[in-house]
Order: sequence, then C-alpha cells, then structure tokens
Amino acid sequence: MIVGAAIVELHVQGSRSLKEKRGVVRSLSQRLRNRFNVSVAEVGGQGTWQRAALGLATAGSNELRVRQHLEQALRFVEATHLADVTATEIECFDTGYAETWDDEPDDDAGLPASWSEEEDDDVPSH
Repeated sequence: MIVGAAIVELHVQGSRSLKEKRGVVRSLSQRLRNRFNVSVAEVGGQGTWQRAALGLATAGSNELRVRQHLEQALRFVEATHLADVTATEIECFDTGYAETWDDEPDDDAGLPASWSEEEDDDVPSH
C-alpha cells in the first residue's frame, strides 16, 4: 500500500482575523474532501491571521496514481484563488503491505464451523 501526504502553505490575503482565515481554510478543506476524497487537516499557522498550512493524505496501490491525485488536489487549491500558495511538498511511501490471499478463497475458509452451510439445519428458526 502506498500512502501519500502533501503539505500546502497558504497566505490568505486580506484576512484581518482568525475567523476570516478559518473560513477560507474550512472552505478549501471541505472542497478538497468532496472533490478529491482526501483527508485534510490544518497542520500549521493556527494562531496567525493570514498564514495556514494544510496537510492532505491519501492511499492507494500505485505510487504514480497517488502522487498524481495529490498533485491534482494542489493545483485545485491554486486555481480557487482563495489564498496564495507559497509552498507545496508531496511525499509518498510504501507501507510494505502486499496482498497475500488467493483470488478464489475456499468458501468456508477461516469461518467457524457453526457458520458453514453444512450446519445451517442446527440453527433454530424463530
């Protein structure tokens, strides 16, 4: 499994309060979640009026696709023009997880004997 993480640093011009900045951050975060199905969190600049850092995360089985997905999300942030993007970074890493099961598992493999079809007649009817 490949896990991708991105950081986007923002400058929210014209923001005169934390409330105004949080409105922009909340709007961007929700749009990213809805459009790209990524996890988003404000990871920096929480105490400033005009600066913010958003962390994005996603997972998949192909590093190229994970990276492209995050790149698209970062381009979207720039295209919204809600804030100026001052820096971005993307990192991907392999967790080492590899699929190990067969394509066609046994029907009753790993199930308790009480769950198999052969013993269904032992189940009381209501």
